[in-house]
Amino acid sequence: MHTDEQRRFLWTRASIFTILVLAYMSVYFHRMAPAVVSAELMASFHTSATALGSLAAMYYYIYTLMQIPAGVLADTLGNRASITTGNVIAGLGSILFGMAETIEIAAVGRFMVGLGVSVIFVGLMKNNSVWFRDRIYGLVSGFTILMGNLGSVLAAKPLSALLNLWSWRDIFIAMGGMSLLLAVLTLLYVRNRPEDAGFPSIREMDGMRAHAARHRHWTRDLLHVISHRSIWPGFWINFGMAGGLFAFAGLWGIPLLRDSFALSRDQASLYTTLTLLGLAVGTLLAGWISDHLGVRKPVVIASAAIYLLAWLALIYVPWQPGPLAMLLFMLIGLTGGGFVITYPCAKEVIQPALSGMAISLVNTGLFLGAAIMQPLFGWVLDLGWDGRMAQGINLYQWHNYQNAMLLMLGFALVALLSTFCIKETHCHNLTLG
Repeated sequence: MHTDEQRRFLWTRASIFTILVLAYMSVYFHRMAPAVVSAELMASFHTSATALGSLAAMYYYIYTLMQIPAGVLADTLGNRASITTGNVIAGLGSILFGMAETIEIAAVGRFMVGLGVSVIFVGLMKNNSVWFRDRIYGLVSGFTILMGNLGSVLAAKPLSALLNLWSWRDIFIAMGGMSLLLAVLTLLYVRNRPEDAGFPSIREMDGMRAHAARHRHWTRDLLHVISHRSIWPGFWINFGMAGGLFAFAGLWGIPLLRDSFALSRDQASLYTTLTLLGLAVGTLLAGWISDHLGVRKPVVIASAAIYLLAWLALIYVPWQPGPLAMLLFMLIGLTGGGFVITYPCAKEVIQPALSGMAISLVNTGLFLGAAIMQPLFGWVLDLGWDGRMAQGINLYQWHNYQNAMLLMLGFALVALLSTFCIKETHCHNLTLG
C-alpha cells in the first residue's frame, strides 16, 4: 500500500479497536463492580451471601450460555451487528439494575447486562484476528485484556471513591447510558474486516493469499470446533484459573478483608485493585513472552503453577493487611493472567474462518467457572455462619473464608493439570502448514 493508504489503514484499525476496547472495558466493569457494592446490595435487597452470590452470578450464567452463540455470530453475522446489539441490551439492563426496587428486578437487569456484553469479547478477539498479523496475536490479546482490566480497576478503588458522591444506582444508570452511546459508535464506525473498509486483507498485504472463507453451514462448522480435542484444554484452564480469579476479585475479595480484618470498603478495594492491576500486567506479559519465545505451552504451565502456589500462600501463610497481603493479592492476578495464552492456542489449531467459534468455546470455560464459584463460595460461607450481622449485612469469620478458598485451590489444580494437555503451536496456525 502507498503511504497515505497505510496511514488510513492504521487510523481505521485504531478507531475500530478503540471503540471495541471501550465496550470491553464496560464488560469488566460490570463483572467486578458487585464486589465494591456488595454491602449496598445486601442492605438494599436484604440478602444472604448465597443470594448475593446468585445475583452477581446471574451475569455469568447467561454469559456462559452465550459464548458459543457469540462465536457463531462473530463468524457469520460479524462483529458490527452483534456488538451493536449487545451494547444496546447491556445498556438497558444496567439502567434497569440501577432502578430495581426488588432483588428479582435486579436479577433481570443483571441478566440483561450479561446477555448484552456476552458477545463483546469474542467479537473483539475475532476483530483482532483479521486486523492484526498472526505473529503478534499473543501480544495483541494480552494488550486487549490489559485494556479491559482497566474497566475492572475502575470498578474497584475508583468506584469505591465515587460511591461517596453518587449512589450505586446512579452509577449503574450512567454506565447504561455509556453502553448505548457505544452502540451508536459501533454501528457508525466498526467494520468486520479490512476488505469491508476498502483495504486488502492482512495476508494480502504480506503477499500471501487471503484465508479461505467459510462454505459449510455454521452448524457443521460448530460441530467441527466442538469435536476438536486440541481446543478443550484451554476451556479447562480458563474454568479453573480465570473463573476462580474473576469470582474472587469480582465479589468475595472485599468481604473477606472487611469481615476478617475490619477493613473499610475503601481500604479493602485497594487489595482487589492490586489483583486486577496484576491481572492486567500479567496478561500483557504472558502474551509478549509467548510471542517473543515463539512458544505457548511452557508459558501457560509456568503461570498456572505459580498461580496455584499463590493460592496456597494466601490460604495458609499467616498474613495481615499490609505489604505481604498486597504482594499476595497482586501475585494472584499477575500469574492468573497466563490464561490469555489459551486464546491464541485455540485460534492456532483451527481454520482461521472458525476462530470466533474456537475462542468462544475456550472462553465458555472462564464464565462457567465463575458462575459456579460465586454462589458456591457464598454457600460455604453460609454453612459456617454464626449469625453475626451488622447494619443488615451477614458477617463471616476468617476460618469461613479459609474453607471457601479451598475451592479456589481446587479450581487452580484443575487449571494446572489441563495445561499439560495444551498443543504447542509455536505461534502459527497449524492448519496452514
